[in-house]
Amino acid sequence: MNSILRTIRPAVVLSDATSFRSYSHIPRTASSDNTVRPYLHPASRQFVPLIPSNNLFWERDRKGGYQSTQPKVSRWQMIRDGMRELKHEINLFHQEWKERIACDALVVFRPGETDVVFNFDSNAELDKWIVTTDKDHGEGYSEAQLELSPAGFGLFHGKLESRVPKDGRIKRSGYANITRQRIRKSFKRDAFYEWEQYNTLVLRVRGDGRSYLINLASEGYYDILWNDIYHYVLYTRGGPHWQTARIPFSKFFMASKGRVQDNQAAVPLNRISSVGFSVGAKGGHEGQFRLEFDYIGVEYDPSHREEFAYEMYKQQKYIVAT
Repeated sequence: MNSILRTIRPAVVLSDATSFRSYSHIPRTASSDNTVRPYLHPASRQFVPLIPSNNLFWERDRKGGYQSTQPKVSRWQMIRDGMRELKHEINLFHQEWKERIACDALVVFRPGETDVVFNFDSNAELDKWIVTTDKDHGEGYSEAQLELSPAGFGLFHGKLESRVPKDGRIKRSGYANITRQRIRKSFKRDAFYEWEQYNTLVLRVRGDGRSYLINLASEGYYDILWNDIYHYVLYTRGGPHWQTARIPFSKFFMASKGRVQDNQAAVPLNRISSVGFSVGAKGGHEGQFRLEFDYIGVEYDPSHREEFAYEMYKQQKYIVAT
């Protein structure tokens, strides 16, 4: 009896409306199409509710199916490339310990002043950003570039199209995105931005009147947390004038693969792995877009006391046989 209850418990968890992640722990069946099929548990021979087999809620890889088509590098080539990068990694290790010894929290913490994190004044800085569109994955015809503007600033521009190709993988279309390469320590160790002492994101931009989505990626420890991203909208007024946008971190809301989560949480400022910007053609907003960056920074505003701007819903969980 206990084994049967353990088997059918996932069927009841599906009624929990706190998050889409409730589906993540239920086994999936391999299927060649996008139909919905039931899963038959071999131990108890009990059917659980229908499970979507098209990776709607959970995916087994970090890339979400967008794997690179480049040929795999041989082990010997990896060793040669590693020896070639050894000098650079040693320099990073030296700089890492130098900053750790010389850093003084009283010097870093300056209320009311903006600490610039990302500059866009050289091609070397722009090369640290990754530009992607639907065209890169065979899902559309949008185009985008990130390059220096005639005035010497970072210019994210291109053309959005929502039409889809007749063949290929049609999953999403009409979008363009730039993402900063993930910060890391020496010898390929993962690192995070340490923004605990700040409460505001500051951007000096010049837009075209469109609305852009700011993305703060926060990779968690488990697979169901890999796609956690905190969003907020950057509203641009267009025209020739620059604007300075100050957005408190408390305004960012959590989503997973484009779906806003019912169970919200504040931004983990010690776990931010990368920053990005997205623009879409949904709602008839096709055509040219243009967003120019001067800098992106962080700031501590002493007058801002809000911890989180959204209500965090807590609903009752239903358990079988209680």
